Amino acid sequence: MNILGIESSCDETSVAIISDNILKANLISSQDFHTKYGGVVPELSSRAHLQIIIPLLKDALKQSGLELNDIDVVAATAGPGLVGALLVGLTFAKGLSYAINKPFVPVNHIEGHIFSGFLMEDKPEFPMLVMVVSGGHTLLLIVKSYTQIVKLGTTVDDAAGEAFDKVAKMIGLGYPGGPKIQKAGALGDPESIKFPVAELSEKYNFSFSGLKTSVLRYIQKEYGDSSRIPEERKCDIAASFQNAVIKAIIKNSERALKNYEVKSMSVVGGVAANKPLREALHELANKYGKKFVVPAMTYCGDNAAMIAYRGQKVYESGQRFTLDYNAFPALPLNIFSE
Repeated sequence: MNILGIESSCDETSVAIISDNILKANLISSQDFHTKYGGVVPELSSRAHLQIIIPLLKDALKQSGLELNDIDVVAATAGPGLVGALLVGLTFAKGLSYAINKPFVPVNHIEGHIFSGFLMEDKPEFPMLVMVVSGGHTLLLIVKSYTQIVKLGTTVDDAAGEAFDKVAKMIGLGYPGGPKIQKAGALGDPESIKFPVAELSEKYNFSFSGLKTSVLRYIQKEYGDSSRIPEERKCDIAASFQNAVIKAIIKNSERALKNYEVKSMSVVGGVAANKPLREALHELANKYGKKFVVPAMTYCGDNAAMIAYRGQKVYESGQRFTLDYNAFPALPLNIFSE
């Protein structure tokens, strides 16, 4: 079976092909020009997807040694994401599906991330504890199978990645925040400033808004604004903020490990590329004797390989879709109760 995957939910255009369970191509075009605007500009993102998607498809087919008519299933991200960006990839995928008369499968972007660990040679094992940390989502899940996902907790306000971007801007590090916070934090003292870790009544939920506000108040009190922060102190603020985020994630993850029997543990999504977070969760998994699988850096960010993989599993589960399936900016997970 040859699966074509298309991803265009935000600021990466990606096309991937999985052939007989082997990833043959995973091409990603990143829209780096958003950096000058301090965030993703939706209209510019959509136009960039339009310009690159056909060349990427041609290159992916060439790299995989396949023709378009060799494709058996066309999968594309249907949400969540920026609606204009989503529509580019989704509409293109539906057009291809119609043209070659092959099944079309819409894929939940977050479900793609959840199962991205299966793209690795050493794969996770069910049931698994999955920590999703990205720009728009923070979720703690028990994943029992390809069709059974149980949500334990989520963020009640900002996602972890969103908090990274906002704090990086406060400190004067720029966009995107995740890599810049990690780089600056590596030169700072993570224990130099005691930023708060939220305690919530829902024991598996997260809150990063208060942490973000705490960083802002600290900067205002000590320096007035970011332009007056000494460079070495920026590193301490970055390290301390990052440490507080990691503590919150570790706290809830450890609580889940104590209360649920799982065979493996995984951290996925864009923020999963954060080295201190990966190391802290790996240490936690080792503490409880759980297999730990984290996707390679290529699969942490938005990519079509995870969309193709998830699309294949959805198709194999027997689900079928019509071409009038639309894009959903807040498409919910296929969450199943315990």
